[in-house]
Amino acid sequence: MSLDLALRLLDLEDQLLADARRKKSNRAESEALPLDKIYTYEEIDEYLEKIAEAHPDVVTLVVGGYSFEERPIKYLKISTTNFQNSSKPVIYMETLLHAREWITQSATLYAIEKLIIDVEDSDLVNDIDWIIVPIANPDGYEFSHDGNRLWRKNRATGYMVGDVCVGVDLNRNFDSNWSSHSSNIVCSDLFHGREAFSEPESQIVRDIIEEHIDRLELFLDIHSFGSMILYGMGTGQLPPNGLFLHLVGIQMATEIDKVKTSWNPNYIVGNVAAVLYQASGSAQDYAQEVTNRFAYTFELPGYRYGLGTLAGFLVDPAFIEQAGFETWEGIKAGARYVRDNYRNA
Repeated sequence: MSLDLALRLLDLEDQLLADARRKKSNRAESEALPLDKIYTYEEIDEYLEKIAEAHPDVVTLVVGGYSFEERPIKYLKISTTNFQNSSKPVIYMETLLHAREWITQSATLYAIEKLIIDVEDSDLVNDIDWIIVPIANPDGYEFSHDGNRLWRKNRATGYMVGDVCVGVDLNRNFDSNWSSHSSNIVCSDLFHGREAFSEPESQIVRDIIEEHIDRLELFLDIHSFGSMILYGMGTGQLPPNGLFLHLVGIQMATEIDKVKTSWNPNYIVGNVAAVLYQASGSAQDYAQEVTNRFAYTFELPGYRYGLGTLAGFLVDPAFIEQAGFETWEGIKAGARYVRDNYRNA
């Protein structure tokens, strides 16, 4: 893609998102955030606070810790039994571990709406405990708004004299084959950090996994782009439950494909190294290793005029709600599978 075309697409995204923010939403009276725009860290933070205050019977707001630049990383625990019923599986989902993947926030915001506000599938609330982290990398996400739209990493400094290059790829910073298929070059988008879990953001995800490891059945790290559902290991070696990982991935992809937009391709399901590329130190692989249950990376569809280029990370407001809706259809299939096969597969 030429520089001129890239700049024009960035300008087009700015214009479309600005227009979306000016429009009055047709869901203005809803308690949920209308999914026709992209929200800032502050807006989502405020929303989480309001949801927890309005629904204390099922929602607990947790400050998991603080980012490198001292922003609180908050998440919701959604449970009808305050996480006290050990017969219920736990499902974890996060978005925006990579800062530039703005479309992914639709997945966690839509899930929050359907589990708390507009509940259509009560079994998913009654039978499962949920942990939802909408912004796993707040510093990078903020910088992608006011600094570099295509920023991927966090904003950690101290890795180079003078901080010529900053940031760690958080999805290469987990303790699973750390550093074997990533980069030790600070300026690289794949820089893995000084050591596994060197970054506060990855430490927070690790601590949530460890806290709920006895019941954590489904781990979902939502990314973009590419219309894929990927599982470990990033080295290409399959986990012991690789067959079940594939079968459940197919079930989730099938439900998405039933309702996806016509211009997006069907979802591809497979091992990340076979389908995409080798990768080490990912959140998905770490969760897979320590739980031996079901851990996936979703790659949501890309911007329809940018497939195959960095422009695929851009957002069309007309697709935001659809992205949340179709992803939720897939997640529901995975959720019901782990619910029905809790600690059996």
